[in-house]
Amino acid sequence: MIGILGGMGTQAGLDFCNKLAVLYRGKIDQDYPLFLLYNKSNIPGRPESIGIHTGKISNKLINKKSKRKYFSVLKSLIVGCQVLKKSKCKFIVIPCNTAHYWYNDLKKKIKLPIINMPKEVFDYTKKKCKKNSLIGLLATEGTLKTGIYHNFFDKSYRLVLPNSHIQNDSVNKAIKLVKMGKVKEANRIIKPAIDYLKKKRCKKIILGCTELPIAIFAFKSIKTIKSSKIFLDPNLILANAAMKKYHN
Repeated sequence: MIGILGGMGTQAGLDFCNKLAVLYRGKIDQDYPLFLLYNKSNIPGRPESIGIHTGKISNKLINKKSKRKYFSVLKSLIVGCQVLKKSKCKFIVIPCNTAHYWYNDLKKKIKLPIINMPKEVFDYTKKKCKKNSLIGLLATEGTLKTGIYHNFFDKSYRLVLPNSHIQNDSVNKAIKLVKMGKVKEANRIIKPAIDYLKKKRCKKIILGCTELPIAIFAFKSIKTIKSSKIFLDPNLILANAAMKKYHN
């Protein structure tokens, strides 16, 4: 059984479950994959819990307040994973990009495989894009600050990020709107960020916050999402990775 630690946000967790069900649709109920979603929506805010860092990709926490926030999120993630482990899940997926900042410490505490979403996105990109290609990244400021995508991509690709104006007025607002259930408005708000990265000649654009595919593909079919030539949807990639492990 697949263990899904959701609630970060709730819409993103449900989007992941929907992709599992639609991508691996059965002819009868018993053909569908077994999965358990723990919608643990009380996990402290991930971007808000990431402290001040030194350097672009440094993980060094430099004050006590940062440490308290960091371990508050880690403790909540551990509790969520333990619930899934006790429920006899074979492995765990976390449909939240920013939460993967805690991935290494979480793995040390949970004796159960946890699929690494940014790594799966990187492995998928290697199959689709030539080395040193320009790859756009739309994500929360927490994901950008902690470099969870840079850690995988920097040696092989050139990540392109929005400028601060686009980040604040387009990306951050679109993410917030999806969390509020205002998907149509989010779809409109995110367009300047997409246009910005396209003008930078990015070969692909990583939708590095699981709210963003909901905004961009609002009310579109899974077939449309799969056929996209520019967008990389981490939830979709994670769903395929989860099913591959599920069948092993």
